[in-house]
Order: sequence, then structure tokens, then C-alpha cells
Amino acid sequence: MATSANIVEITDGNFQSEIANADGVSMVDFWAEWCGPCRLIGPFVEQLADEYAGQVKVGKLDVDSNQQTAAKFNVRSIPTILFFKDGQVIDQVVGAVPKQALARKLQELTAA
Repeated sequence: MATSANIVEITDGNFQSEIANADGVSMVDFWAEWCGPCRLIGPFVEQLADEYAGQVKVGKLDVDSNQQTAAKFNVRSIPTILFFKDGQVIDQVVGAVPKQALARKLQELTAA
């Protein structure tokens, strides 16, 4: 699981309070322990959580343990990263992408 103190573990139980009711920009990494590409981008997500601390709420949701939330957002392939603004999905990235691609999205969303 996450080693960064700036990452919130998101579950079916806390999604509403942590993300849906959150003000500003949030980024949630939908992942699973057995997923190789998920493990590949995990460190990028943690680095961005540290770099954007105070600007962006970053969470990780294990799809095996939290199928209800994954199904709600039609997450069919992992890793999927959803970007939220004021609780609404505004963008997504599916698959293992370079850290720069995620950083670019966060720059766009936090500049707006």
C-alpha cells in the first residue's frame, strides 16, 4: 500500500466523505495488488501526492476490496486514475502512463 503520508486509502465506506464531498481537485488511483502496471505507476502516484500536497487530494482504491465504487465509475481495466473536481469526475487516465502525463493533467486542473 501507499508509503506517502499524503495518500488517503479510499474505500467503498469513505468514498463519499473523502472524494465525493471534497472541494477542489482529487486524484484517485484504482488499483489491485496483483496488477503489474498498477505497481509500475504506484511510485508516480506517491511522488505526485507529495509534490501536490495541499493542492490535490490523492487517494488509492483497491478494486478487489471496494468493488462497489469501482463499478459505480465503470472501472473495467486497471490501473485507472480518475480526476475529480468538487466531487465530480472531470477526467481519467487508463493504463500505465509516464509520471509526466499525470503531472501534466494535475497542472492543468490546478491552474484552472
